[in-house]
Amino acid sequence: MAEKLQRYGVYAAVAALLLFNAIFTDNFLQVANLRTQLVQMAPVVLVALGMALVIGTEGIDLSVGSVMALAAAVVPLYLGFGVWPAVAMALAAGATIGLVNGSMVALVGLQPIVATLALLVAGRGIALVVADGRLKQIKNQELLALGQPAVVIATAAVIAVVVAVMLHRTTYGRQLVAVGGNRAAANLAGLPVRRILIVTYVSCGLLAALAGVLATARLTASDPSSIGTLMELSAITAVVVGGTPLTGGQVRVLGTVAGALLMQLLRATLIKHNLPDSTAQMVQAAIILVAVYIARGRTR
Repeated sequence: MAEKLQRYGVYAAVAALLLFNAIFTDNFLQVANLRTQLVQMAPVVLVALGMALVIGTEGIDLSVGSVMALAAAVVPLYLGFGVWPAVAMALAAGATIGLVNGSMVALVGLQPIVATLALLVAGRGIALVVADGRLKQIKNQELLALGQPAVVIATAAVIAVVVAVMLHRTTYGRQLVAVGGNRAAANLAGLPVRRILIVTYVSCGLLAALAGVLATARLTASDPSSIGTLMELSAITAVVVGGTPLTGGQVRVLGTVAGALLMQLLRATLIKHNLPDSTAQMVQAAIILVAVYIARGRTR
C-alpha cells in the first residue's frame, strides 16, 4: 500500500487539486491562468530534475538556489558579447559550482549535505559580489525573448524528455541508478563511481543555472538577492513527493514533474483563496514530512 501511495499518490493529488480549482476557483480554467501556472512551475521542474539525479545517487544538493542567483548575476556581465555567449557563461558558472560539489563528494569524501551547504552560503555571496549587490534591469530583447511563456514551458518540457531518455536509454543512466542503489557494489563491479557522481552534480548545476537564466529573462531583471530563494526546498519537495526515495537507487522523472505541478497548484490554490504565501510554505514542509514518512515505511 505504501509503495502504491508513493508511486501514484502525487497524480491523485494533482487530479484532486485540478478538480477543486475547476469548481471553486474563479477563472481557473482560463487559458491565461493555466499558462501562468505552467510558466511559474517551469523553473522548479528544471531544478527538480537536476535534484532528482543527485538524489538518485543517494545525495542532495542544497546549492541550487544559489546557483540560480549566480547565473542571474553572470548573464548581464556578458550581454555585450551577445545573448548566447552570456547564457553560455551563466551555464559555465553553474557547471563550475556543480563540479566543486561533485569533487567534494566524490574525491574528498564529504557528505553531500555538508559539501552543498557550503556552496549554498558561498554561492549567493559570490553572486552578490559579481552583481555588486545591485539589481540590474535587462533590456536585451534577445534575452527577454527567452522569458516568453512558450519558450519557458517548452524548455522545461524538452529537458524533462532529455533527462528521461538519458536515465532509461543510456549507460550513464543505468550506472547512476546502480551507484545510488549500492555504491559499494558499484565499486566492486568496476563502475566509474567518482566520475558518475561528478557528472551528476555538474548536470544539477547546469539545470539550476538554466533555471536562473530563464527566471532572469522572465523577470526582466537580474536580482541575485531574491532569484532562487528557497528553490532547494521546492526542488526537494517535488522530487520526494514525486516518488523518488531519498535512499537513492531510483529516479522518477514524470513523478518529479507531477510533484512540481502539485506544489505550484497548491500554492496557487492557497493564494487565490486569500491565504498567505507563508501558509503555502508550511503546507509544503508538512508534505515533505508525509512523503518521507511514506517512503520510510516502504523501506523498513
